Amino acid sequence: MYGSEKLTDESERTAFRKAEKKYKLYFDNASKKKKQPKPVDLSEVLDFRAILDCHMRDGELPPAVTLLEEKFSCPVFSLENRPDFYFIPGALSVEEQCRLIKESLTDFPQPPNRTNHNAIYGPIQDLFIAAKEGKVLVENNATISSSESKSDVSNGVDKEWKFSLDNVESLRHCRSISSSTLLRKLRWSTLGLQFDWSKFFIGRTPRIPERLSLGIPAQRNSQRNYDVSLPHNKIPIALCELAKTLAKPALPVGVEFQPEGAIVNYFGLGDTLGGHLDDMEADWSKPIVSLSLGCKAIFLLGGKSREDPPLAMFLRSGDVVLMAGEARECFHGVPRIFTDKEHAEIAHLEAHLSHEDDVSFLKYIQTSRININIRQVF
Repeated sequence: MYGSEKLTDESERTAFRKAEKKYKLYFDNASKKKKQPKPVDLSEVLDFRAILDCHMRDGELPPAVTLLEEKFSCPVFSLENRPDFYFIPGALSVEEQCRLIKESLTDFPQPPNRTNHNAIYGPIQDLFIAAKEGKVLVENNATISSSESKSDVSNGVDKEWKFSLDNVESLRHCRSISSSTLLRKLRWSTLGLQFDWSKFFIGRTPRIPERLSLGIPAQRNSQRNYDVSLPHNKIPIALCELAKTLAKPALPVGVEFQPEGAIVNYFGLGDTLGGHLDDMEADWSKPIVSLSLGCKAIFLLGGKSREDPPLAMFLRSGDVVLMAGEARECFHGVPRIFTDKEHAEIAHLEAHLSHEDDVSFLKYIQTSRININIRQVF
């Protein structure tokens, strides 16, 4: 899911892969100073916030960019050559952004919700708090010498893990990992109906639906992907109501979005999300509601083939993307996030998370991006 396929022959690279390579983070190894990112040409990246500012100032829009005339709570842009794709710049208030950042780190990864760590460590309780307290995750069959620990983790099969306050040196004979390392390696968590996203793109070629072109809702065999029998926490009511409101531009009047499942993606420096389709839901006419939090990123929106040259656009904290109908057939991905102070554009978050109680959240989001994708499964 993260990263992308390795291709050595430039002639074998698709148009989408070439765009990923163009914007991906590379370091200048020739620099004698601290590792410096190589310069990247951002002149062709769509900037919807700049477009909005220009439109508010002089009423102009770039070619093929449309501003919806319907009265929504925020300005909504669409693209003539990408039907059913909608971009809502600055849709989330700074208060909503900070609340969702905190929930994404403390509440959303909590069992029974699954994360990418389940496969190795089982469900982990209170990972963010453990990282804040400097705890170490230790395999349960090892002897813990001094500090009190509790059974925080169990994978339900043959291994159990505990958080310990012992230092790493005292645990050198144990199988262990620091909670701060686990937090940095947190890649996804799930909300609502559960799905094992670690298996999403392995050995699978997505099918391109034909029903949409006939005006028929594209039904999907989602039962093979979402396991409704797995225990899970429902998507919080506040997030459901927010998603319902944000989804309106992508739905006919009178049709309401029903949030049933979500994935929370966590990105650090150098992390990418390779080109893919989101084809696990039953009805592609319903939108995916995608919320961006934290450091700025580049989002690639391609066509129905990887050979179609993708459009690149900036995603900032508070931006929202909707993909429904034909847009659900388009390959998309995130080849780059910006964590440097000049390009991250998170000053509003830094100001709002300046209280000492929020320092741990601030330190995390200064070098990270969080993306919440909310879906109607059936």
